[in-house]
Amino acid sequence: MHSPVPLEPALAAFITSRLSIQVAASDGHGLASLVRAVGCRVSADRCRVTVLVSRSQAAPVLAGVAANGMLAAVFNEPESHRTVQLKGRDACVEVATAEDEAALVPYAADFSGRLAVFRVPEAYVRTLVSCAPGDLVAISFTPSEAYGQTPGPRAGMRLEGGQP
Repeated sequence: MHSPVPLEPALAAFITSRLSIQVAASDGHGLASLVRAVGCRVSADRCRVTVLVSRSQAAPVLAGVAANGMLAAVFNEPESHRTVQLKGRDACVEVATAEDEAALVPYAADFSGRLAVFRVPEAYVRTLVSCAPGDLVAISFTPSEAYGQTPGPRAGMRLEGGQP
């Protein structure tokens, strides 16, 4: 088994900068499901990524993670379209921490600010990323693959060594 490769500091900073985050998993039959995440954190050693989702909205994703531990997360900066995809094979569902719950309001405020340039109403964005604290759940994984997905000629290219 290979030791996990830490994400580069710039990539860790990017994915935790309150971006648009989508999380996908598939069940035992290969049927994919997707949910919007409402936050992200990276472990101190930058080897584990944790995405935060609404349990009530993420039931199929959580079932897929429980079935096979595989997960893909896409992190998109709306104003620049910069996009990174991380994949993991060891995802597990965890209890959200008090810090995770406290991060919900700042995430909604900052994400709303990102979309304001597109004239998306703040109330809409806050509704889109709303999650009752008791409904919040964490999914943690070790990134095993990373891809640049920013539109353009390099879209889909693998990022080596945790590079942004």
